[in-house]
Parts: sequence; structure tokens; C-alpha cells
Amino acid sequence: MFNYSTLIDPFLQNIRIYTPKFSGMKKGDRVLDVCCGTGDQVFHYGKQEIIATGIDLNPEMIKMAKKRKNKSNLTSVFFQIADANKLPFYNNYFDFASISLALHEKDRHSRDKIISEMKRVVKNEGFLIFIDFKVPLSQNIYSYLVRLIEYSAGKNHYKCFKDYLSQGGLPVLLAENKLKEEKTDYLLNNTITIIKVKKY
Repeated sequence: MFNYSTLIDPFLQNIRIYTPKFSGMKKGDRVLDVCCGTGDQVFHYGKQEIIATGIDLNPEMIKMAKKRKNKSNLTSVFFQIADANKLPFYNNYFDFASISLALHEKDRHSRDKIISEMKRVVKNEGFLIFIDFKVPLSQNIYSYLVRLIEYSAGKNHYKCFKDYLSQGGLPVLLAENKLKEEKTDYLLNNTITIIKVKKY
């Protein structure tokens, strides 16, 4: 089976470290990481004493994340199997919700539904954090690697990736969902966009 996380995660360590700082997260904040995979971002939140919950629909990913948790000394990280299209949490529960490099894997309906669910579970005056490929992709070695990995991930995955690019990426997607960018940065040699949005 193609292991997307194994290939992509090593390139993201600096982004994982940067995300809590960029977001303004602090000790004791409740943070949800949507489509968390094997939990890389969640563990970086936990190291900052942030109360972090990771959800993913893939049982194998969550199994691996829980195994990693058991080997760590982090007590503020939690994982569970859940559908990002229908989050099993109360309204206005989290201070932050983040999603990293997952929206481009979904079809347009799911992208909108996931964003709607993230908004629902975050408190008013809380924040949503979006991390995904910059559109258009920069012409550098990273973008060629991105295209190769996305193509290798399978036909449906690549179809969603191409549609994400044609849609215009995060700025267009967030505008269509009536979200206003508060803070934006570009990472990994201008290949990745990170955006902070405030919920009103």
C-alpha cells in the first residue's frame, strides 16, 4: 500500500514546529487536528502543553498514532477514529482547529463540509488553521516532488489534487466559505500556504 505519510512527513518537520507559533496557540488551549494521519502535528502541539486531539477516518493511521503516543511521555494528546465530514464534538468546544495537507485530497463537496464542521466545533473568537499547497505551485524542485507524490497516491487522489489546483487553492476555498484570512505565510520554498482565520 502506498504510504503517503511516510513520504511526505519528513519534509514537514519545520512546518509542524512553526504551526503552533504562527497560530498563537498557548499552553492549555484545546486544539483539534483534522485528518491527523499518524499524528505528527498533534505531537508537536502536545510538546507545547497544548491539549490536542487528532482525528482520522483511517483506523491504521489512528492505530499508529496511538502506538506513538504510548511510546511518548505526552499526556495532553488524544486520538480517535472520526469522519471529518461529521465531527463527533460539541459546538464551540475547541480554541483552534487545524488541517494540514488534507483538503486537496477531498472532492469539492467534502472540502466545504469539512470547513463547515471545523467552524462549528471552534469557539467564537477561536481560530481555524489551514495548511496546504500554494496555488499555482511554484516552479521548483519541491513542486515537482509534490506532483510525483500526488500522482503516486492513486487515480482518485490525483484527481482531487488537480481539482484543488484548478479551484484556486486555499484563498479561493476560504473565500467561498465566507472566511477571511487574518494571517498568511508561505513555507517550504514557497510551496506551502499556511492561513489563520478567526471565527466570528
